[in-house]
Amino acid sequence: MSGLNSLEKVLAILDLFSEDRLEWTPEQLMQELGYTRPTLYRYLKVLKDAGLLASLHGSGFTLGPRVVEMDYLLRQSDPLILCGQSQIEKLAGMIPCTALLVRWYGERILCVAAECSTPNPLSSYHRGRPMPITRGAIARSIIASLPKRQLVPFIATHRAELQAVGLGATEDEILERLRQVRKQGYTVAYGEVTPGVVGIAAPILDSSGVPLASICVTVAGNTIGSDRIEELGRAIQSSAAEISARLASPASVVPEPAAPPE
Repeated sequence: MSGLNSLEKVLAILDLFSEDRLEWTPEQLMQELGYTRPTLYRYLKVLKDAGLLASLHGSGFTLGPRVVEMDYLLRQSDPLILCGQSQIEKLAGMIPCTALLVRWYGERILCVAAECSTPNPLSSYHRGRPMPITRGAIARSIIASLPKRQLVPFIATHRAELQAVGLGATEDEILERLRQVRKQGYTVAYGEVTPGVVGIAAPILDSSGVPLASICVTVAGNTIGSDRIEELGRAIQSSAAEISARLASPASVVPEPAAPPE
């Protein structure tokens, strides 16, 4: 961790919290990060005072209540959610399914909003849980839309995983398969993320054509045929284009006033 500034060192503490590791003791943090005890405790105090971390006497640190407050604010202000909520509601009304808005950042993708019209939600990755970046329709819709300068290094890093889902044995084969996905405008994956579930997704692009998110529908595979999949694919593609257009026009993204507290 040498060479990092103080802010980066504070953020490195937050980055350690994951689904696999929800609680850390100071001793574990020092061992993982290499911080001295005085430095670590200074950063922990800052994070705890800000509500970003919490701890009970004699226990380790967990994420704090400020995270929940910030999540509420995100729901009220995220342009993707503001532009896309009506679209996932519309798609969820077409067929019993789960419709999702999924954001891409860095090398992570995660659901930021969802609508379910089936008693049993057909997704293993609920809101806020990072998804695989090389498997499934959502990942493929985003990857296929990456500029080549980003796509080629991505393939080089993840070639084995992309080969495992049948995208090709060589870089050229993978590039060609992804070119076909991009040309079609939406992509379909069968049971790659959740067994028995068909995922249909299309990319949401920024004003320069770079993917920033995806809109997806997940449906039970035994309830849908190829004609219906194509119909949904075109509807999802249309929704993605509508969201992309609205995001490109900031004046059209106006947060609705929050409801007054009861």
